[in-house]
Amino acid sequence: MKKVVMGAVAAGVFLAGAGTAVASSWQSLQETRASGAVLLQGRYRFNPPERNHGSFEWTGYLQDTDANDRSNTFVRVRVEGRGWVRYYGEQRQTVYMHHFNWEGSQRYTDDAELGVCVDKGAFKVNSCSREHHYHIEH
Repeated sequence: MKKVVMGAVAAGVFLAGAGTAVASSWQSLQETRASGAVLLQGRYRFNPPERNHGSFEWTGYLQDTDANDRSNTFVRVRVEGRGWVRYYGEQRQTVYMHHFNWEGSQRYTDDAELGVCVDKGAFKVNSCSREHHYHIEH
């Protein structure tokens, strides 16, 4: 009986570890494009609580695709339904980005949204992509 219980405990620990490994493996971001900007070769992962605050980690190349519009580009991200955070690129350039986003009041992040925008300035509406939603299935 003792061996059966120990076997069940070992299997549970293994499965919990496997779930964490799947959650923290890199996945491809959906193509994220706005009129004048695109996020290329995007990847993301949800880190376990003990790695980087249990963050939503993402990378990619933000490219300004309209060099003549004199507007800057940015990626916007929000986690757990909180406020948006902006990460600006460079006008007329492609910039590598690698960021971690998390909600400080939670042990880990399992829900995030990401989109790409062109900053049209104070008096015009920004041109933004549709936000893509990412989450971990529990």
